[in-house]
Parts: sequence; C-alpha cells; structure tokens
Amino acid sequence: MNEVSPISRPRAGRPTREQAEARHEELLDHALDHFLDKGFEQATIEAIAADVGMTKRTVYARYPDKASLFRAAVNRAIARYAISEDRIHETEVPGDLAQTLTNIAMLRIDLVSSPQGLKLQRIIQTESYRFPEIFTDTYEIGAFPTIKFLAKLLRRETEAGNLAIEDTFAAANAFVSMVVTGPVKLILAAIPLPREELDQRVAFGVNLFLNGARPR
Repeated sequence: MNEVSPISRPRAGRPTREQAEARHEELLDHALDHFLDKGFEQATIEAIAADVGMTKRTVYARYPDKASLFRAAVNRAIARYAISEDRIHETEVPGDLAQTLTNIAMLRIDLVSSPQGLKLQRIIQTESYRFPEIFTDTYEIGAFPTIKFLAKLLRRETEAGNLAIEDTFAAANAFVSMVVTGPVKLILAAIPLPREELDQRVAFGVNLFLNGARPR
C-alpha cells in the first residue's frame, strides 16, 4: 500500500488562489456597501471584516488603513463600471448620426442607472471632496473613452461637411453635459423618469445639439 508523502498532501484549511481572490472580491464588495451606507467617517474596518467573515488582522494585512481599503473598493468599482471600446463602437449606426448620438447618450444613462453605477456615483458625490482622485479616475476610466469616440465621430462628420465644429473634443463634452447630465441628475435624485419621457428628453437634446453644429 502506497503512502501519500507529507509534502504532496494539501494543507488543511489553506485556500486556493482562486478562493483567496474570490474572498478578496467579496471584501471589496462589502467595503463599498459599507462606505455607501455609513460614509467614510462612520464605516469601520472592524464592521467590514465582521460582515464578510474575516478577521481584522486579515484585512489589515492587505490594507494598512481605512483610506487604502476605500480607494481599492472604489477603484475596482470604477474599473467594472467602465464601458469597453467594443460596446462604445457598437453604438454607431452608419449613415444615421442622430441615432448614433442617441445610442451613445442612452448607453451612458443606462450605465448610471445600473445598481453598480448608482452606487459608484453616490459615493463619488459624497466623498470626492476627501478623495478628489476618484472623481478624476471616474472621468478618465469611465467617461473619457466615450468622449474620445464621440470627438472622433464629430471630427469625421465635420471633415465630410455635415457638421461645422472647430473643437470636436469640447463639443463632445458639451454633448454629454447637454443630453446626458440632466437625466442622470434626476436618476441620482431618485426621481422617477418614465422611459417615454427619457426618450423624449434625449431626442430633444440630440436635435438641439445637431441643429447648433450643422453648417450655416
């Protein structure tokens, strides 16, 4: 009868790398919820650790203080919140600029309306004064790829003679402010916005933007 060498025998209770990573993801999820519910000042590592079934020592071994845990939780949320370039490019409808702009606007609005998007935006609103980098990171990682695509689209339409825009990057930011920001503020304020009304608001904003951007 062959005996199993002590070296080859798995150590009891030691998690695999996959299990450890899953636990870490769970920690960041619960931390984000705690920071949203309690705010940065009132949330504690002790309560977060207890909620996820970890010891404080385990959490502190990875994050030396509450601020570093907060940044990690928010940065992960920002990365998950970001839209892939493929999804952004899928908004384009060749030959129909108005529909493409509508698709871009709805993509941004639907993203904010998602549970993860709402959670992230509320944390940014309440804690960006303390951690200004999270506002910058949200723009650069979450919004900038869409702005860049939109600016490129507007530049192409200007070169084709369909639009007359000198600064397409500024115009892309203006479009988002004009068409997306209003509905997003209502959503964040928990004000119901029926889909029909949302569609009307976006259509009005798109037409207003295009009417101001076309050659005279």
